[in-house]
Formats: sequence, C-alpha cells, structure tokens
Amino acid sequence: MDRYRWPLAFSPLRSLYEGLLLRGALRAKVPKHVAIIQDGNRRYARTRGLSSFEGHSRGAETAEMVADWCMELGIKHLSLYTFSTENFDRDEAEKGYLFELVERKLLDLATSEKVHKNRIRVRAIGRIGLLPAPLQEAIRKVEAATRGYDGMHFNLALAYGGRSEISDAARSLAVAVREGRLDPGDVDEDAVVSNLYPPGGSRLPRVDLIIRTGGEMRTSNFLPWQANGSRSPVHFCSPYWPEFGRIEFLRAVRTFQARRGASNQQA
Repeated sequence: MDRYRWPLAFSPLRSLYEGLLLRGALRAKVPKHVAIIQDGNRRYARTRGLSSFEGHSRGAETAEMVADWCMELGIKHLSLYTFSTENFDRDEAEKGYLFELVERKLLDLATSEKVHKNRIRVRAIGRIGLLPAPLQEAIRKVEAATRGYDGMHFNLALAYGGRSEISDAARSLAVAVREGRLDPGDVDEDAVVSNLYPPGGSRLPRVDLIIRTGGEMRTSNFLPWQANGSRSPVHFCSPYWPEFGRIEFLRAVRTFQARRGASNQQA
C-alpha cells in the first residue's frame, strides 16, 4: 500500500482528522490559484517494482482527484506541471507513453460530463509546437470544447519552462517593437504579462500556493513570474505524486491560510 495513505486508511481517526482539516479550510479564505509540481511518479514505481509507465498512469489518477478537491473548496485555478522542457531528454519509450497518456486524458476531458456540468476550462501552457501532432490535436479539441467556461480553470503545463515562458514573452515584445506596434517606452510589467502563456487568451492569475510532492525542496522553474512576484508560500511534502492524498492537500491549503494570516498580522 502507499507509504503515506495506508497508516490512516483503517483508522477510525482518519475521517475525523480529514473532516477537521476540511472544516478548517472552508472557514478561511482558500487560494485562488494552486500550482502543483507533480514529482515522484518514477520513484514511486521503482520502490514497488513497477514500470515507470504504471507510475505515470497512477499519477494521472491523482491529478483527477486533486481537481475534484479543488472544486470542493472553490479553488478557481489549478495548474499542474505535467511535462517540462527538460523532460524531452528522457527515454523515447517513456516520452511516447507520457504523450499518449496525456492525449488520452485530454480527449476524455473534452467529452466528460463532469467537465461540462461544472464548466471547467481546460488549457495547455508551454511550447505546444514541440509536442507530437496527435497531442497537439487533442489540446485543440479540449480547449475548443471548454472555451468560455469559467467554473474552474484546469491548466496543464506541457513542454513548459519558466525561463522559456519569459524569453518567449520578451521575443514577442521585441517583434512588436520592431514592427512599430509597440513603443519601447510602453514595455512594462503589464506588457510582459500580456505576452505570457497562454497566447491569445486570458492570462494565468498570480499563484497563491505552490505544492511540490516527492520530497524535493525546489520549485524547478515553474511559473516563476506568476509565483515569485506574489511571494507564494510553498508546501513541500514527502509523498510521491501517486501517493498524494486529500489530507496532505488540505494541509497544503492550511499552509497558505497560515501564511496569509501571518501576513495580515504583520500588516
């Protein structure tokens, strides 16, 4: 069984503890935008003698559960670090499986009754042109099927890197200046934000809470403009991503609320 789920799984205190965390989370302001670095799929699989493919598959199931927990709390934006620009260096077979897995999940979301009932807008952010054509087509389909929805925003970072995002924005601004569409004196923070991902649509709001699973204590180039500018609290936790449970998620929300309360007291 999972290292961080099983100890409380059969305990009569588990549901009580989870309920207390949930009620506490609902009594205070919840984060508007949660960004998660899904780390540990491969290590999870390796410690259980499973293939990395199985680790990624179970990680995808966790992503679906987390989206449900966000809807339960009224969190409006969830951004998941799904595939970074550095991940292109991985084994071809593993990349192929990952791309097919994400493609399949996106096509499921495009026709999901839950997605349409809850008006969930699904988008991909990153250098999408670097992805395989079938995955790009799946992205187009789910974005078209959910365009205009505002119940919740579900963002998948694919072929994403924070430095790449900022450099792509700088390139777009340089082109606009060269073509005479933008005066150099008008290049300010708002101009940069208007050229961040995703192109041609509403931008991501600032990040209120970053969560990283898997025991690593770094944010790995994820949404640096949106997160670092707002000094987002970070919740680092030990469970590998496929082990990440609702109790740990609620603890992360409590991290945000405690940080916000401390900031208000200092103000």
